[in-house]
Parts: sequence; C-alpha cells; structure tokens
Amino acid sequence: MAQYLPIVVMLVLGVLFAGVSLVMSRLVSPKRPSAAKSAPYECGIVPRQDPPERFPVRFYLVAMIFIVVDIEIIFLYPYVIIHDELGFFGLVEMLVFAVAVFASFVYLIANGALDWGPVQRLRRIDPAVSAERTTTSTVRRVGQEGRPPATEAA
Repeated sequence: MAQYLPIVVMLVLGVLFAGVSLVMSRLVSPKRPSAAKSAPYECGIVPRQDPPERFPVRFYLVAMIFIVVDIEIIFLYPYVIIHDELGFFGLVEMLVFAVAVFASFVYLIANGALDWGPVQRLRRIDPAVSAERTTTSTVRRVGQEGRPPATEAA
C-alpha cells in the first residue's frame, strides 16, 4: 500500500487545488458585471465589430492538416521503438500508412488549405503600354521654371 501513497497524495493535492481555485474565484470575482468587463480583451484593442458566426472553411482544413500530422507522429513512434521486431512487414505497413497520410496532405493543399491571402492573379500586360516608355519620358520633372521668385525672409 505504501507504493500508492505518492499517487494518492498527488490526487488529493490536485483535487484540493481545484477546489481552492473554484472557491477563490467565487470570492474574488467582480460582483457587478458590465459590458466593458465582459468584453473580450485583445491586447487593449477595442473590438469594433462582432466576430463572425462561422469560421471559414480554410480554418478547418488547417485543423485537419494538424490532426493528420499528429496522428502520423503518434503511429510512427511505436514503430520506431520496435522496428527490428516487425521486420520487412512493418516497413511495408508504415510505408502504406505514410503514403495515405501524404495523399491526404496533398488533397488538403490542392483544396487551398494554405492559401490564406487574396487570390493572386497574374498580371496581364496591357498592349497599349509601349516598351519604349521610361521614367525620363513619362515623369514630368518639376523645376524652378514657372514659379515666382523666392523672397528672402528678413
């Protein structure tokens, strides 16, 4: 029974900490809520508009990439530990798994999961613009001509 004593002590300390935290938050929390107190705090910036009701689809695609990579890491770790015991069969199975994960990653990239900015369109060259135009021929240089003479301030 003595071997379980540290586990029991940690369990009691965890429950005690959670209970004290809940009681203290009730005792010290503000009693008069207001709109300013319940507003989200974003680095001192006052929100000007309500957040959108739905997240964009790209958010979910990035979340799917994260989950797929996490699952791959979770399944690769046991293989790395016992790869000698599994032999060639284990290697083939892990390659099949890696190909499936890579295919899902390629699918997400093909659907634009990482294209966050506005869609980049290729610039079309306007045929009306001549290749002979340069800054010396198109930019008007402004000099002193046509200006009234500067008077010296006394």
